[in-house]
Amino acid sequence: MVNAAALTAVMVKPFAGAAGLADLLRDPRLNSVVIGPGCGTGRATKEMVAAVLVSQAAAVLDADALTAFKDEPNVMLALLREPCVLTPHEGEFDRVFEGLLKSSETRIEAARAAARAARCTVLLKGPDTVIAAPDGRAIVNSHAPPTLATAGSGDVLAGLIGGLMAQGLDSYKAAAIAAWLHGEAAFRFGPGLIAEDLPELLPAVLADLKGQSDEPTDHPPG
Repeated sequence: MVNAAALTAVMVKPFAGAAGLADLLRDPRLNSVVIGPGCGTGRATKEMVAAVLVSQAAAVLDADALTAFKDEPNVMLALLREPCVLTPHEGEFDRVFEGLLKSSETRIEAARAAARAARCTVLLKGPDTVIAAPDGRAIVNSHAPPTLATAGSGDVLAGLIGGLMAQGLDSYKAAAIAAWLHGEAAFRFGPGLIAEDLPELLPAVLADLKGQSDEPTDHPPG
């Protein structure tokens, strides 16, 4: 009810627990789920994550969805599949893939190993965000200002990834594109950024990208 009252432009559907979420996800139109931010780290979150992962929906697991499994990460790892993206910062990464960062020579190597173990895309957040696919592909996104180190900005990134997957992009491309868009929006805003500012800037970022793609080139047709 709180969300329904506050988000006047967003459609809201209530559900009760993991069983209710599973029922919702039987609707093929609900083809992408972001779960974790604000969920809490108890059993209810674990059960809802499991309901998402056994559905056919694309999934983004962020924040509490990762931390909830800190004592039994293998339970979550066994359920993971594509299309799915994990979006941990370094602390969350270590809870799921304990010791992997410390034992790896680079963050890229750690993210690649995590993606292989998880059988899905892993986005390791930081000043140099690493996006890794299970097949070994990796992208480093450094297009991000320090102002993104603000509460809630990671939730926006998770939402961007989920939105792009809802439109049909595979998890690896969705995560890489979302990371760049996230950083570009932050650069455009400048100092004083809060998470709520980021979505407001995306239409202009996307319009400029579309304008660039529509520009004529000097190459002959054919």
